[in-house]
Parts: sequence; C-alpha cells; structure tokens
Amino acid sequence: MQLQDWVESSIRAFFCVTGITGNFWLALRSLPRSRSRLRPNDVLFINLAVSNLITNCMVDLPDTLAQFLNSWLLSRNYCSVLQFSSDLSETSSIFSTMFITLYWHQKLVGSVRRGGAPVQLDNLRLVLWLLLGSWMVALTFSVPHFFIAEHDGNDSLEVCEEKFPTPAEKKTFDGLYLIVANVVPLVGITYASVQIVVTLIQSQKRVKDHSGGSEQKTEVRSSGNPSSGTHVRAAKSVVAVASIFIFCWFIHLVLRIYSGFRNSILVVKLTNFIGATYTCFVPYVYLHGVKKLNCSCCW
Repeated sequence: MQLQDWVESSIRAFFCVTGITGNFWLALRSLPRSRSRLRPNDVLFINLAVSNLITNCMVDLPDTLAQFLNSWLLSRNYCSVLQFSSDLSETSSIFSTMFITLYWHQKLVGSVRRGGAPVQLDNLRLVLWLLLGSWMVALTFSVPHFFIAEHDGNDSLEVCEEKFPTPAEKKTFDGLYLIVANVVPLVGITYASVQIVVTLIQSQKRVKDHSGGSEQKTEVRSSGNPSSGTHVRAAKSVVAVASIFIFCWFIHLVLRIYSGFRNSILVVKLTNFIGATYTCFVPYVYLHGVKKLNCSCCW
C-alpha cells in the first residue's frame, strides 16, 4: 500500500478499536447490579452501545481488515450483510440518541423546575416499547438491503451498490428513510438540546440571583432523588453528544442525498468516516457525563 493508504487504514483502525472499546465499556458500566435496579437510562445506554457495536464489528472491523489486506473480504456475499448491518445499526443508534436526549431533558426539567417529580421516560416499560418500535423501524429499512445490495464485480474495490427495480422505487425508499430515520430524529434531538441549554442557562441565572446557599439547595434538591447537579452534569454531556450528532449527521445526511444522485467512492468513504467518528467518541462523552469513565468494577 502507498503512504496515503496506510494513513487512511491506520485512522480507520484507530476508530474501529476505540469504538469497540468505548461502546463495550458503556454497555458494561450501564449494567445494573441486579434486575430490580435497572433504570431507563441504563437500558438506553445499553441499547445505544449494542447499536454502535453492530457497526463497529460488522462494518468497520471487516472494512478495516480489508484495507490492510488490500482485498474486499467476502466481497460478493458480504455486501448484503454490510448494507443491512450498517443501516440497522445507524437507524437504531440515531433513535437511541434521540431517546437519551429526550430522557435527560425531562430529567433536568423535573429536577430543576418540578422538584424531582417523575417524568414519562422514567417508565421502564414505556422506554422498552419505544426501543422495540425503533428496532422495528430499523429492520423495516434494513431488510430490503439483502435483496438489492450487489458488489460491483471487482474484488479489489470496496464498493457495494444497490440496484432497485426502478428509479422511482429507489427515490421513494431513500426519501422515506431520510425523513423517518434521519430528519425526524434530527429535529427531535435539536429541539430537546435547545430546551436543555435554555433550562441550564435559566437555572444558572436563578442561582446567581440568590446571594445565600439555602435557596439554591432547596431549589435543586429533591427528597429521595439525586441532586440536580448530577442531572446537570449528565445533561451537559447529552448536549455535547447532541452537538456532535447534529454536526456529523447533518453532513452525513447531505452526503447520502448527494450519493443518491451520483455514485462516488469518495462520498462513500466520507460517509463511513463520519459515522465511525460518531460511534467512536460518543460513548466516552456519555461515560464522562454519568461519572463512569473509570476502571472501577461495576458489580
């Protein structure tokens, strides 16, 4: 391989290893000590980690190995699995990020504004139903890839193409996917993130307006619940993740729309790079936000 190829392959390998480590760590640290201590937040983090690990292990890892071996592994047979795994993981990860953002928005509002009153997403059953629905949506858009994904016929090129029966069906499928699995979650994450930022600013302003500490303690603490300081830290990490998500997925969305009109290996590589960047760094931000970015045993 040339120097440029080695640099590209090394970066992909770094993202792959870092992503697998981070998402496995996030899932492990989110596991409760007992079933009775399982919280909606734990389930959301585990679901996000599992979603990202599908991309890390089923897409990024084989693609990274293919770069170093200078051969597209199982090219003809793997294209369908590659496309299926990529869209399944991507869709589930997007919805997981949206649910996590909405959850911590509700928790912050409940802690600061309503004295720690329970919120809708504190209902574990509701969260499980939402996640089940998101996986059904992900499967709906991913299963067709088994039947339309094809390799370009050249084993030395990492290009998988999708051949729809008609151009109209391709436009319909791509349009529905972009709206349901990209635009809607993107709008939801943006709205919740803005509300979180507004709430944090208002909270800090109220704290500054109080000269004593008693009013602050009364405002931010609730009986039997963690202080809002913990919620604020987690909410800030959620805003950080949401900012990364909005930046990455907006570019990702533009590239997907562009690739729908013109096939380009460069666009495919950029799209995969952006997705790998998100799945690589996000778990560490969440772990920092919930104070679990350490090696202490979770059991």
